[in-house]
Amino acid sequence: MKKTFVSMLAAGGALLLAAGCCSTHDKGPYLPQTPKTPAYESKEPVVLLDPGVQYSVTCSGVQETTLPDGRLEVVAHLRNRENRRIEVQANCVFKDQNGFTTSDETPFVMLILTENATEDVKFVSMNNLARKYTIRVRQAR
Repeated sequence: MKKTFVSMLAAGGALLLAAGCCSTHDKGPYLPQTPKTPAYESKEPVVLLDPGVQYSVTCSGVQETTLPDGRLEVVAHLRNRENRRIEVQANCVFKDQNGFTTSDETPFVMLILTENATEDVKFVSMNNLARKYTIRVRQAR
């Protein structure tokens, strides 16, 4: 009886040890998840970062110029769609011809848009590697 108890205890311990080492969660490498919203920052020149700005601001145009030294200058015409004054912040991420950042990102600048007004915001790249850009606009906090 003592042998049976010891052998059953050993078998139970081995079973618990084997079950503890087995993982049902990790099944190998995974593919990246597809986001629910498209990758606008990779494709669009102007991106509105939150719903409040999406409702209040529109971009009536973007003008880009290559300066004589090869740097890129970008001017965005941001328009307030509301009958009240709003404050937004905008910055620009400059990218190379393949759409990858050149590590040239401007700080966010404060922009006050009066009622139904259009204001220009200008950004200039720090080097001559920039070929593309993304202007990002968010609500001022």
